[in-house]
Amino acid sequence: MKPLRVAVVGAGIVGVSCAEWLRRDGHEVTLIDRVEPGSDRQTSFGNAGLLARCAVVPVVVPGLLAKVPGMLLSKDSPLFLRWRKLPALLPWLKGYMAHGEAAEVRRISAALGDILLDSVDQHLALAKGTAAERYIRCGEYYYFYKDRAAYEADAFGWGLRRDQGIAMRLEERAALEAVAPGIGPGYGFAVAMPDHGWITDPGAYVAALAGHYRAEGGEFLQGEVEAIEPEGEGALLRIDGEALLADRVVLAAGAWSARLAKRLGHAAGLQSEGGYHLVLEEPSHKPEAPLMLADSKFAVTPMDGGLRLAGLVEFGGLDAPLSDAPIQFLKRRVRRAFPGITWKGESAWRGHRPSTLDSLPFVGASPKLSQIYFAFGAQHIGLTSGPKTGRLIADLIGGRRPNIDLAPFRVGRFD
Repeated sequence: MKPLRVAVVGAGIVGVSCAEWLRRDGHEVTLIDRVEPGSDRQTSFGNAGLLARCAVVPVVVPGLLAKVPGMLLSKDSPLFLRWRKLPALLPWLKGYMAHGEAAEVRRISAALGDILLDSVDQHLALAKGTAAERYIRCGEYYYFYKDRAAYEADAFGWGLRRDQGIAMRLEERAALEAVAPGIGPGYGFAVAMPDHGWITDPGAYVAALAGHYRAEGGEFLQGEVEAIEPEGEGALLRIDGEALLADRVVLAAGAWSARLAKRLGHAAGLQSEGGYHLVLEEPSHKPEAPLMLADSKFAVTPMDGGLRLAGLVEFGGLDAPLSDAPIQFLKRRVRRAFPGITWKGESAWRGHRPSTLDSLPFVGASPKLSQIYFAFGAQHIGLTSGPKTGRLIADLIGGRRPNIDLAPFRVGRFD
């Protein structure tokens, strides 16, 4: 097909992946963001670094609603809320929790599998021959539990993973000690999942992919996209008061996409779900592979800069600053997991996950404006699903039929 002028709004992992696959298709691509790719102001900078093929279980599952009040009132829970935001959040939270019925969760899980199961291969394909390759590690990913009974209490989620064909191996205490020397007595059982991966420096990884894109002729424009307006068969973008014409536009600005989507006539059903990380520099304990502390709901990932503890959930909006309570939770729980752990320095970070009502991203063209494509809303799986999402968007713009059913990700489903 004839090469097109394509503007990609948002230069996190999803936007960079879209831009690079579109560039490889021969299109004239302009990638736009208010900050440089890989910046610590991007959500892609601060994730757990996991290429989590197994992340087919959404946050909202049967039985969660009954647990939420106790979690919010507990001083030692992985769920946090900025209470002054609660009145504004209630309508969204009501809709979000409504997707926790078993049959609905199975539908969501099946859709997530379509964009996650080949994620390691998708990352390897995108990064091949670029400076980003060095940041990818392949191996096993572990869930650590107190005991077998605690694992069995999560039977619904593990059943969803088995339904998707995720391979797993059940391990006793000795295997935990081999993977994570110094693990405390609070963990005696684990699930090991092969064929996973992780990124040893997510910010540098995104920057390297963007650097390759630019070196090969892709354009990057730093600025704030104020509006996207139809212009004939294309669109006009207003960026810091300047105008940019494009034949196609891809909206991939994560949690910041809702405002622009609304101006285009779509309800995104989107909320910022805050996530935290704490990096322990030069730690005395460092596992050989990433692991999830199942009771604490955060991942422990060995990275170039140290040991990254990442996860948790905080509802508070896009303007919420870093809070000390989640950071203290991470410190308490890592000391409990690894008694006697020490480190030389630390850095903390808070970011914004773009979470939709049904925990599924938008991937596809607007039914109202066919020149506009959405690629946002990936909640906890943005890094994992980014390259696959980019390939799907490139296929759609290139007139190729994707090899998965995109109906669950359709734009306009909350209008």
